[in-house]
Amino acid sequence: MKLRADQTGNRGLPMPLWLQGGLEAGQAAILSAIVVVLPLVGVWATDGFQNRNVDALARLAGQAWLLIHGVPLHLAQVNLGTAAQPGSGMLSLIPLGLTLIPFLLAWRAGRRLARASYTDQLWQAFLGASMVYAAFGTATGFVCRTPDVVINLWLAMTIPLISFGLGMVLGARREAGSWSRLIGVDAVAWLAKTSQHSRWAGSYVGSALKAGFVATMAAVSLAALLLAVDIVWHWTDIIAVYEGLKAGALGGAVLTIAQLGFLPNLVIFTLAWSSGAGFSLGVGSTVGPLGSAVGPLPAVPIFGALPAGQLDLGGMALALPVVAGILAGWWFLREGENHFDEWLSIKIKARWFTAAASTLFLGAFIGVVAGALSGALAWIARGSAGIGRLTEIGPNPLWTAVWVAAEVGIGVVIGYAVGPWLERSQKLREANLDEPALDDEHA
Repeated sequence: MKLRADQTGNRGLPMPLWLQGGLEAGQAAILSAIVVVLPLVGVWATDGFQNRNVDALARLAGQAWLLIHGVPLHLAQVNLGTAAQPGSGMLSLIPLGLTLIPFLLAWRAGRRLARASYTDQLWQAFLGASMVYAAFGTATGFVCRTPDVVINLWLAMTIPLISFGLGMVLGARREAGSWSRLIGVDAVAWLAKTSQHSRWAGSYVGSALKAGFVATMAAVSLAALLLAVDIVWHWTDIIAVYEGLKAGALGGAVLTIAQLGFLPNLVIFTLAWSSGAGFSLGVGSTVGPLGSAVGPLPAVPIFGALPAGQLDLGGMALALPVVAGILAGWWFLREGENHFDEWLSIKIKARWFTAAASTLFLGAFIGVVAGALSGALAWIARGSAGIGRLTEIGPNPLWTAVWVAAEVGIGVVIGYAVGPWLERSQKLREANLDEPALDDEHA
């Protein structure tokens, strides 16, 4: 991006990178705010809010913008139904689906800034963008705080930078093509200076970490598929809740958008449910594969898909993380090298022991990585609605990590053990398919 001196098309002075970063951050902040404001304006225009003042609508939009960035809102007075009940609570349940909006805008900004910068100058653009985005969050928190909704200005300044900064870094990495080009460090040259044993250990650890990521993504994908099947199975119950609300076309559309915003949270809830850890929808409630016990819930249509009572086949869901582990074990066999098994075979001659020990260690390693990632996802997806019993919503991160780690570890051992047989079967099928063509050629 260049500053032009006139309208002739001749380029003038180059735009400073910090200024270009600030402009990109401002665009991302404004566009994400517009996306939040539009549904609220629709509800406001149809008399959906008791307070018809424009400034109240603007403050509500600002509070929603902060919430999708992960900033907790302290509710000093909660409105339940038609009566405002005094009390306090923390609204910290983040709609991760809506958080993707500023993340993707930051990803776009990171790519544009990477194209406009040299490797050793990219920090200038990132610094300008971070300062502008932090200022936008601080100003939003200052303007939108009320006696009923208390906003910590320090959190409003820093927490939005997490999703925005992550999006910019990943976008710049996508444009640069590699981390070495992005940060200006030649990783290959650095690794060449290390010893052979260090390179083997690093290769093993790197492949195991990637396999743990593969297991986590496979488990999340299977959980998303299970959630889709559950929604289709309970579709009539969900429609019945919609009809009972009588929210109208616009109100139903806004309600649907809000539920789509929490769809990634529900996928992670389903992952915890399928692992056996379960999740809660209020203090004292449990939703697990073997049974559910929940109290009164708000009239939200998606809650119609909750499994109720004892589930005869719910235990079968425990196989999903195991299947994800099998895929990760097979992936490691195809893409990685088990240098730990090689080292152990040199030290101990009993092959039956070294093969079993290295496989069990690999399963434990990958299981711990998948469990840690799943626990982090559970921690991000859970939160508090700040209303009555709904101060505990979501899975327990620790128990989710433990259950997923154990089940993925079992799956990795199975997948790594049966992987060679699967590979041989695939090669035999390919050979059988090639035989007729060879016969025809000789004929």
